[in-house]
Amino acid sequence: MADNLLIAGLSGAGRSQAADDLEDVGWFVVDNMPIALIDKVVELAATGEQSQLALVVGAATHQTDAVVVVHRLREAGHRVRVLFLDASTPELVRRYGATKRKHPLASRFSSVEEAIHEERSILETVKGAADLVIDTSSLNIHQLKSQIVELFAPTGDRDVMQLSLVSFGFKHGIPLDVDMVLDVRFLPNPHWEEHLRELSGLDDAVKSFTIDQPLAQEFLVKAQGMLEFLLPAFKAEGKSYLTIAIGCTGGRHRSVAVTEAIGSWLAANGLRPRITHRDIFR
Repeated sequence: MADNLLIAGLSGAGRSQAADDLEDVGWFVVDNMPIALIDKVVELAATGEQSQLALVVGAATHQTDAVVVVHRLREAGHRVRVLFLDASTPELVRRYGATKRKHPLASRFSSVEEAIHEERSILETVKGAADLVIDTSSLNIHQLKSQIVELFAPTGDRDVMQLSLVSFGFKHGIPLDVDMVLDVRFLPNPHWEEHLRELSGLDDAVKSFTIDQPLAQEFLVKAQGMLEFLLPAFKAEGKSYLTIAIGCTGGRHRSVAVTEAIGSWLAANGLRPRITHRDIFR
């Protein structure tokens, strides 16, 4: 069965870059795909030799129409996933200012920011229907390519749900592209221990301080029990990606240590989670 991917998202968030990265790892990419042809192209891919097909959809209104087509294709038995590229409004404004490009909706609004807000509103249903959302706000082109390669390069087993863990600091904002958030700010903070302050949750001393506490041990047992229940259910429902964020105040100590502990438990149970520590060096 062909693997079909629809690339959607905000203008300036990285759709073209993601398409180029997919092409580099062997996907056949069609840019600015007309909505009326999506059905036909997917059907041709299913009967031909091309096993990985990525379709980039342009205008926001076309993207909303494409989601309807995706549902129709899935009902017909095709494997179609939706990748949505997102970014914060301030970052998109900065990118448009740096490149001097016009936003597609610029002629209707007095500022780029207003155009972005309108496009974000139009695409709300598309983002909600996406199998995977990547927030590119803090990613350069090399970091985005690394994520695309890790997520979409051939692995030999495409039916395995791809699981990601990300630690973060609440004071830096909750990640946009996650499915579930766990808050570990209830644990004692190593930041207030002078000998631990400059270390991180990757260091053994911080790990021991955080994880060896009875409260943390009880939390991990309950979190593992929840994941034992949820992961098979998400997989049975057909979810291709699941991203879990674990947050503390700054994203340097507790969230990192807990993320590593959960990641080790998942690995011991035969899973291969992708682990990212977003704010560890802030």
